[in-house]
Amino acid sequence: MQFIAKSLITLALLFLLSSLNSFTDGEKLVFNIKYGFITAGQATLEIEKDSFRGNVDIYRITSTARTTRFFDRIFRVRDEIESIVDKDSFYSHRFTKRLQEGRYRQYRIHFYYPEQGFTLYNRYDFDKGRFNEERMEIPGETQDILSAFYWARTQDLKPDSSIFVHVTADGRNYEAEVKVTGPETVNTIWGEMECLVLHPILEGEAIFRQTAEIYIWVTNDEHRIPVKLQSKIVFGSFYAELIEAFNVPYD
Repeated sequence: MQFIAKSLITLALLFLLSSLNSFTDGEKLVFNIKYGFITAGQATLEIEKDSFRGNVDIYRITSTARTTRFFDRIFRVRDEIESIVDKDSFYSHRFTKRLQEGRYRQYRIHFYYPEQGFTLYNRYDFDKGRFNEERMEIPGETQDILSAFYWARTQDLKPDSSIFVHVTADGRNYEAEVKVTGPETVNTIWGEMECLVLHPILEGEAIFRQTAEIYIWVTNDEHRIPVKLQSKIVFGSFYAELIEAFNVPYD
């Protein structure tokens, strides 16, 4: 059942912005993850203002994913992702990923120094109980996966087009493409809304261990709120739907 773990937060992956005013400080989104008629888990996305390294104004973006008690017996997931991005430039300062998916565990941290053009990539070795650190060169405008997700919401998204963003995560540098299609009408917690469909083309592990086709529906307005996600997998597909939203510009 690792296909479920894989995308609980690739849903965090490019549920991105549409201008720096497209999200509100304290925005929190809660999603139910369903496989067929079964609710397999719940995921959250949250962003809030904070400070970092003493006096740097930042956004702290967090994403969590948990399987339900019933699904824990099949494949237990307890994942936590955190992105710290500069409030003004919106470039990454730190990206932390802690995954527990069945018997698999992962703990990785990227420390970004965009002005100096490098990142320190730390992978935790659970057998030896220590981090292994690697220094990598990066372009100054690089994003991690979560910040890329929110950055994309700030862009001028148009149907039948693509946007590109440079991503540094899991020890890799690459340019990610996000294809945009639509619009489509979607039933949401606010009623029927016109949405655009985002299809991120990712490399490597993305956020979870495995990869699959991911489609994300965001509102076709200045807010770009993600309301639905679908992932095609070997055994069919599962989807996530927004069930609660806090500090968003809708009633």
